Amino acid sequence: MDAHAFFEATGIAFEFAGVAAMAVGFVVAVVLALVAWRRQRSGVAAFRTLRESFGGVILLGLEILVAADLVKTVTSTPSLTDALVLGIIVLIRTILSFSLQIEIDGVAPWRRALLTTGPSVVAHAARSAMRTPDGGEQPAGM
Repeated sequence: MDAHAFFEATGIAFEFAGVAAMAVGFVVAVVLALVAWRRQRSGVAAFRTLRESFGGVILLGLEILVAADLVKTVTSTPSLTDALVLGIIVLIRTILSFSLQIEIDGVAPWRRALLTTGPSVVAHAARSAMRTPDGGEQPAGM
């Protein structure tokens, strides 16, 4: 396999991974929301869990898709048009990620005390789903 074919396959693999991360993440987010609803009997808690966990999954998927675009652009024949298209794609996805992060956290990133990343958002949603109505933690097997 020559280098061009290898990098083309790598770009396709990144695209597949980005879409798969969002598809699998959606299923996990729905399961977490159902667990939150079952344990807390609160539609608000279930919706919040779904929204936070799926928002984090979308952020992860967007980051992987940006990596796919970078691989494809770097390995193709360089042209100013390709670089411009990549810049626009990265800009659009960055704005989407930024607005999603604000939507999930409810506050601008520079106003948060701690930096929250996509995986920590999903972990927070999972912890929220495990809480009992009185605020305590339930064992995972229950």
